[in-house]
Amino acid sequence: MSYDLAVWEGERPTDDKAAARIFRDLYEHYLDAEEERPPTARIEAYVLALLERWGHPSEDETSPWAAWPLIRGASGPLVYFPMRWSMSDEASTFAAALAESMGLICFDPQHNGLRL
Repeated sequence: MSYDLAVWEGERPTDDKAAARIFRDLYEHYLDAEEERPPTARIEAYVLALLERWGHPSEDETSPWAAWPLIRGASGPLVYFPMRWSMSDEASTFAAALAESMGLICFDPQHNGLRL
C-alpha cells in the first residue's frame, strides 16, 4: 500500500475542488499522454531535493519511495510519486513543506485536496 502526492508548478488553486480539477487536467495532459516530456527545471530541482533527504530505496527500507526512479513520475510541470505507507507521515510532511518552500503546489490525491 502506498501514499501518493502530486506536486506542480502554477498558481495556487482557490480551493480543494479547483485543485482536484487542475490535478486531473495535468495528469491527463502530462502523465497519461503518449508523448514523454522531460520535467521542468523546477520540478527536477524538487525531485533532486527529495533525493537529498532520502536517496535510493535500499534493502534496509530507510527510503520512503515506493517507485524508482523517482524522476520517472515527473513530466513537464508535474511530478506524481508514491511513498511507502509506513513512512508516509514523515515523508509527506517533508515533501509538502519542501514544495511550499519552492513555490510549488502540493496535492493529496487520497483526500482530493491541497496539502499544506
